[in-house]
Amino acid sequence: MLKLVLPKGSLEEATLQLFADADLPVRRGSAVDYRATIDDPRIDDVRILRPQEIPSYVADGLFDVGISGRDWIEETSADVLPLGELRYSKATSRPVRIVVAVPAQSDYQSLGDLPDGVRVSSEYPELTRRFFADRGVVADVRLSYGATEAKAPEIVDAVVDLTETGRALHAAGLRIIDEILVSYTEIFANRAAYGDPAKRRAMTQVKTLLDGVLDARGKVLVKLNVTRTHLDAVVGVLPSMKAPTVNELWGGEAYAVETVAPKHEINVLIPELIERGATDIVEMPISKIIP
Repeated sequence: MLKLVLPKGSLEEATLQLFADADLPVRRGSAVDYRATIDDPRIDDVRILRPQEIPSYVADGLFDVGISGRDWIEETSADVLPLGELRYSKATSRPVRIVVAVPAQSDYQSLGDLPDGVRVSSEYPELTRRFFADRGVVADVRLSYGATEAKAPEIVDAVVDLTETGRALHAAGLRIIDEILVSYTEIFANRAAYGDPAKRRAMTQVKTLLDGVLDARGKVLVKLNVTRTHLDAVVGVLPSMKAPTVNELWGGEAYAVETVAPKHEINVLIPELIERGATDIVEMPISKIIP
């Protein structure tokens, strides 16, 4: 039913892992194959292509659904229908930023300080031209094919580059003076395909599975037993999505309690639960959370 296109390159590994965790494993003959399959009745065809191209291909109707960064949707001005953000990137769940950076020793403190004719290197030439023009700066924008941060100050005066942490720009002796865009990975659809009720239903179902995986990441299921005497003290410190589940055990003198907790808090939470009277504590991984 759906023709799906996934990003190759920096997002590739994280995207394939997301689909695998959603029980939609992507299968291909080798790591360099551009054609793939997903054994699911909702997905007929899978391609793995450069994220720069994906928004335009989806807008043109070559694919029904694509995954790429908001940065490439904006760069190509592709007329696609956003289905929502997928909060993951190459290394973390944080967004990436498209920023303007200059050599650290330069006198430029803001975009307005840049002179007309300023030489700017970027892998996002259209996005960069629009941004500078909207702010009244006449720029000589030059397409970069990579290693953008290495081109200032000898080749260009400033760069527009993608950063997740800012460390690479700092290491290259650059300083950020403005931000163009905050970009998450997004899933989006061809507008005509979304107008088909059957395809729209399949898109919604696939996205529900992907969201369920992302919502579960960083969380664990905690199960414990506690006596009636200590119940309030234990429940009082438990995190939860809505409220902890509490079930009376046989005999009425104790309760089984379960809840969802952030993984990064668990090593502090478990000792406190013990101090408050909890016993038989079990920590379990969660594959998906569907609200």
